[in-house]
Amino acid sequence: MTEISNYITNDYKAIDSQEKIATAQDHLDAISFTHFPVVEEGTYIGCLIKEDLETFDSDKKITDYRFTLEPFYARTHMIWLDVLEVFAKNHTNIVPVLDENNVYVGYYEIEDIIKFFHETPFLKEQGGILVVQKGILEYSMSQIAQIVESNNGKVLGLFVSEADSKSVQVTIKISLGAMNDIIQTFRRYNYDIISEHQEDNYLNNLKERSDYLSKYLNI
Repeated sequence: MTEISNYITNDYKAIDSQEKIATAQDHLDAISFTHFPVVEEGTYIGCLIKEDLETFDSDKKITDYRFTLEPFYARTHMIWLDVLEVFAKNHTNIVPVLDENNVYVGYYEIEDIIKFFHETPFLKEQGGILVVQKGILEYSMSQIAQIVESNNGKVLGLFVSEADSKSVQVTIKISLGAMNDIIQTFRRYNYDIISEHQEDNYLNNLKERSDYLSKYLNI
């Protein structure tokens, strides 16, 4: 699989802090980025916010507004999930990238990170999606994997997709294995099944009995 660092781009050069606001406004008007990296003597100092830029005095320099710059960035060695977290936390579609010596090397675009995600086995490989829920102090990632694998399933990926102070929901991508057996094992370990499945014999039987009872009561 391609390394995420291969998606670092320099299609647009970072803006120098000595440039006029008018130049930055013209530059960002032509592209769809929500933010844009600013450098000072080659060193990254933060990102301009496009919405803020529209309210600045066009005759002033970017450095006059350096207090408005947002200092988020990613590292060249960061894994794609950590990079995605930077995007999410900062509500941006571009993330500057620095190397281990804090040298600015380029930026990531959100479309490229999503493209990278689409190439992971979690999305690319065939399999079933299962969402389970349990108390936040009771669930275990290792136990979840063990339940799947004990039923001859293979975990292609799993992550906490929802959480609050009481419980968590874990989304699991599974290949191989009998989904119904996996579902019933999760129930035996007191996990709630959030997703719906054709193979869920337990729920199907409950529905059939409920339908039968409804017909009986209506006679």
